[in-house]
Amino acid sequence: MIGKSKHEPLGKEKKKRRMPAAAPKPPSRVRKVVVDFPESLLRNTEIAASEEATNRSSFIRRAVEEYLRVRQRKAIQAELAAACEANSDLGRKICEEFAFVDSENL
Repeated sequence: MIGKSKHEPLGKEKKKRRMPAAAPKPPSRVRKVVVDFPESLLRNTEIAASEEATNRSSFIRRAVEEYLRVRQRKAIQAELAAACEANSDLGRKICEEFAFVDSENL
């Protein structure tokens, strides 16, 4: 096997490290969008943006970013729950197979 670089010994492959999620990068290209708001929602948005000492666009952008983060987190949690459910029978079977081990040394 040939090493991937002159600094890596033959037969040794680097393990991939999982990097922590970085803060979202500012968009390199900004596009304007038009969004229709009911009057009361627009008024409440402007009040909240004012209280946060920011402009309406920044406030809405942050709100959408947060919504998307929460949405992604929920999707991952649902995926994990489904995987746990799918493997629950296997876990139960393993527990049953090794149940006798606990009482062997009594």
